[in-house]
Amino acid sequence: MGPIPGRADRPPETGERSAVAWLFVQGISRGQNMVATTDMPIAAGVSTSSESKVRFGALAVAGLGSLGAGAIHATAIGVHGDHAATARTFAVLAALQLAWGAVALVASGRAVCVSGAILGAAAVSGWVLAKTSGISFVDGLGESEAIQFADAAAAALALTATVIALRHLMSGLSGVRSQGPGSSMLAGVGAGVLAVAIVAMVTAGGHSHAGTHGSSEAHDESTAHADGATHADSEAHGDDGTHIAAVPKFYDPTLPIDLSGTPGVTPAQQARAENLIAITLDRLPRYADAAVAEADGFRSIGDGFTGHEHFINWNYINDDHILNPDYPESLVYETGPGGSRKLVSAMFMMKQGATLDQVPDVGGALTQWHIHDDLCFTDDPVAPRVAGVTSVGGQCQPPLKKFQPTPMIHVWISPHRCGPFAALEGVAGGQVAEGETQLCDHAHGS
Repeated sequence: MGPIPGRADRPPETGERSAVAWLFVQGISRGQNMVATTDMPIAAGVSTSSESKVRFGALAVAGLGSLGAGAIHATAIGVHGDHAATARTFAVLAALQLAWGAVALVASGRAVCVSGAILGAAAVSGWVLAKTSGISFVDGLGESEAIQFADAAAAALALTATVIALRHLMSGLSGVRSQGPGSSMLAGVGAGVLAVAIVAMVTAGGHSHAGTHGSSEAHDESTAHADGATHADSEAHGDDGTHIAAVPKFYDPTLPIDLSGTPGVTPAQQARAENLIAITLDRLPRYADAAVAEADGFRSIGDGFTGHEHFINWNYINDDHILNPDYPESLVYETGPGGSRKLVSAMFMMKQGATLDQVPDVGGALTQWHIHDDLCFTDDPVAPRVAGVTSVGGQCQPPLKKFQPTPMIHVWISPHRCGPFAALEGVAGGQVAEGETQLCDHAHGS
């Protein structure tokens, strides 16, 4: 860099001098990037060529948008922490958006444009799907929900980044070079994105999920939380007006089993339910290692990507053992990083051909059976795997096939906010008997 006009070419022999703040925009008409330096004291004898330089590319505004969207999605990880698959989805999306945003601040090559457009389009498409029909293959996102500020802001920022990336890509393909943003514009955009992101991240903590109470007015002092308090609406109403007790209490298998307090449940029903939990806690852990289960005839149905993987022993479904943890028809493992599996529940099933009207009364209102009348499996006589979803009562497209719906019920051996017999949520929760209300189905958690 040449000497500053009006100053000596060499620094004073003693003392300290200050660099003059300056802004130099190179060849704007040639499409080159901005170069800026900042005020800082410089020790005598140090050349100004060591001054810090920050270069912003033509995609800098898109980068800011991606950084904002990534920050909002990072906040959503904790909000959806009780659904491992959902949390992982937001973690990956946030990491990609933050990384691309950082790169786009200083780079604007074709690869950056293409990757940004794909990432943004995927984020926006996923948001639209989640708001319209739900994302059935991700546990916790199976049901659609209302648009809220946090997710709308993240989608808008991602869409902005996508549009800018595509525009810059098209300009490059047509031979027109895009100019980088001016410092004033970039500062204004950055301040706006920061403000939107902060508000969105704060409001994300009160994010309302499908099936949950979305505002303080919808809560009662007895709303269920992890401390074991019960919902104010502990008695739901069926379509026919009958009362269906629904008490979603937090369940901790390390504490003494106590299912008392549910209206309408007889002592005998309570005793049967507590006994089933006790023997399942005692005997099911022998399958803690999935390899042991496979050696015993269990086969995965391939749904581990949802956050919960079911292993079914097809030979047990039509045997003479019902609600027997020595012969569980299905095992449920929570999946984690690196393909890890943690045994969390048994899923007991009736014989094929049984209906929800024929299930045994285990615990009255404490327990609820369900079926799956919308899953399509591969045509494998040994280890069928879930490969699609159809409408309830609908048909699967060949070569996929749908099995006759079989009543089933979970018994959890790990903590669960909705109790020891809770089903999974969203699409994975299946269908309950006509006239019943599915217990504690929050789709994303509360």
